[in-house]
Amino acid sequence: MSQGQFLQAASTFQRRIALPSPWAASEMKFIPDSSVVSDVIPSANYGDRRGERAPDMIVLHYTGMSDAEVAIRRLTNAGTEVSAHYIVREDGRIIQCVPESLRAWHAGAATWGADTDVNSCSIGIEIVNGGHDYGLPPYPLRQIAAVIALCKGIMIRRNIVRERVLGHSDVAPGRKQDPGEKFPWQLLADSGVGLYVLPAKIVPGPTLQIGETGADVLALQEALAGYGYSVTASGQYDSTTRDVVAAFQRHFRPARVDGIADPSTLTTLRDLLRARGANGART
Repeated sequence: MSQGQFLQAASTFQRRIALPSPWAASEMKFIPDSSVVSDVIPSANYGDRRGERAPDMIVLHYTGMSDAEVAIRRLTNAGTEVSAHYIVREDGRIIQCVPESLRAWHAGAATWGADTDVNSCSIGIEIVNGGHDYGLPPYPLRQIAAVIALCKGIMIRRNIVRERVLGHSDVAPGRKQDPGEKFPWQLLADSGVGLYVLPAKIVPGPTLQIGETGADVLALQEALAGYGYSVTASGQYDSTTRDVVAAFQRHFRPARVDGIADPSTLTTLRDLLRARGANGART
């Protein structure tokens, strides 16, 4: 995508006429945290952040539903027990459903590094997209431009470092696949949102896969855990390790997502850890 195309797309998500919100089941009223929000549709599903934790992570999702209206209903209606701070529609309009100061219910059972309550330390952004159940359609350019603008504002306000902009599949590997292998993480990183390195070329070579044991498996597990993924360094390539490798591939080496640690996967992981060190980011 050229710079001109990006600027043109970025200009499309200016504040517009408020969306109708017949679905909102919450009496909560609040002022949007971000200037790029086009409407507020309060969700009934939220709570306090546990331990008075301030958010220092952004988790990106796809809605995985048939259309935006279905997703908005589900994320705002009482009884569904799911929500997000923001919803980004295909045309770039951004809806806020939960204030950033509160705990939205978007990540479920999820872990990153030492954080076992991801909902309490994160801001959840749902991106309208049918997901794998609907063929994983490409993300429109104007939608991605809106996601970038929203994330950049949150990162500045909340002092969130690049490496803590993650996908749902990163914090819940084996359980979630969103935002999926078609999500343009490199484009976000080029704009300062998220950490990314160019994936190493896929070439023939030795692999590590389920059932294998030894020092090489242990080193792989330690490297993945060192970045933040929830995997035990046991030296046994078990199903959890396979799921974590697949989650890593989905985010950082999306050309082949198979849970097998091939030379491309191992090189990309090594380059990512090196880039994090060079960037001075914290875990």
